[in-house]
Amino acid sequence: MAAQSFDVIVVGAGPGGYVAAIRASQLGQKVAIVEREHLGGICLNWGCIPTKAMLRSAEVFHLMERAKEFGLKADGIGYDLPAVVARSRAVAKQLSGGIGHLMKKNKVTVFMGAATLPKAGVVSVKTDKGTEELTAKNIILATGARARELPGLEADGDLVWSYKHALVASRMPKKLLVIGSGAIGIEFASFFNTLGSDTTVVEVMDRILPVEDAEISAFAKKSFVKQGMKIMEKAAVKKLDRKPGVGVTAHIEVNGKVETHEFDTVISAVGIVGNVENLGLEALGVKIDRTHVVTDEYCRTGVPGLFAIGDIAGAPWLAHKASHEGVMVAELIAGGHPHPIKPGSIAGCTYCHPQVASVGMTEAKAKEAGHDIKVGRFPFIGNGKAIALGEPEGMIKTVFDAKTGELLGAHMIGAEVTELIQGYVVGRSLETTEEDLMNTVFPHPTLSEMMHEAVLDAYGRALHM
Repeated sequence: MAAQSFDVIVVGAGPGGYVAAIRASQLGQKVAIVEREHLGGICLNWGCIPTKAMLRSAEVFHLMERAKEFGLKADGIGYDLPAVVARSRAVAKQLSGGIGHLMKKNKVTVFMGAATLPKAGVVSVKTDKGTEELTAKNIILATGARARELPGLEADGDLVWSYKHALVASRMPKKLLVIGSGAIGIEFASFFNTLGSDTTVVEVMDRILPVEDAEISAFAKKSFVKQGMKIMEKAAVKKLDRKPGVGVTAHIEVNGKVETHEFDTVISAVGIVGNVENLGLEALGVKIDRTHVVTDEYCRTGVPGLFAIGDIAGAPWLAHKASHEGVMVAELIAGGHPHPIKPGSIAGCTYCHPQVASVGMTEAKAKEAGHDIKVGRFPFIGNGKAIALGEPEGMIKTVFDAKTGELLGAHMIGAEVTELIQGYVVGRSLETTEEDLMNTVFPHPTLSEMMHEAVLDAYGRALHM
């Protein structure tokens, strides 16, 4: 079969890959995209989107339980887990199908199959119909990542679940152990705990949500414990004794001593590893560090014409980072002069209850970097809209450089903060100072007013606290 020639080949159709393909096509390139499983990748099919659909179900359930607070009546409240899962899968299917439409609209040729790179400028695709050979001057790797599995903690789909198993849960765990308190672990802990599971979270670091500001982590822990969660920090699961049809005995080391605890279900959420195997990258001279491709600020791998974007290129492992890297690389290939992505201006969001969101440096990181800082805080309880919504639990924290007024970081916990954080992201992108933010008029009554107040508080000017 004769090789097909393209200007750009994208390997992986997740939020990094499909966006890169669209932008490259918009810029006049002839583009092919290769995907071995589902258009939309993990994000649309098994990550960001279906988890948010499930968390929305838990949020509505939680609100129904609080109906009396709002002067409403809701009797016989319950849930149908198969229906919750079915809705989540339907949302994912709808969006994945939408990616197919976008590929056709943008004249991107789609190849479904497993890709390898036998030599520079060539992608071999093993499809159901045989092997296709594609050539291009520029190739973009966007193969993403998968769940990390630790020895002895491997998922089996029955007693021990990965995130994929949790997304198609066939039962509601009675006693659940979640290993790992990053975004994935905490979101599943929040979902199952809200629907009634007796939930324990084990974190090897000294606090949950360890990448967040310490003050936000402490606030989150207090909130989760109040909701009935058990939190074990500076703890490690050393072994799982699996008893089919019965449950799991977890051996957990805390303070140098090993304790045993019984659970019927375990979710392992101990990080991710890049999908770098079986592509032929090492033979091409691509440098790989701890399962991630090493790149420069423009996602170049060092091999001419070969780029790597998204999770395969390392932290932060976020869909929106991958998408913007895809756009940047497509524009670079087309002869443009895009700005490199600044990791410090990429927001991180965790959709637990309460939500957590942040951008930039934590207070501790700012101090470590040598900044003389000013810190502002404002609680949800001081905001009229938050009280009216029945969501008075939360806070917003800002960190400024005392000398320049630069917004170094912003950290939030509370209702809808994953929507609010973008205001500070824009501020950082525009190199906004505290004066600009102080002089910005925020609408009333909104949750966003707390963002203004947190800035004012950093300079001793808070009005409602």
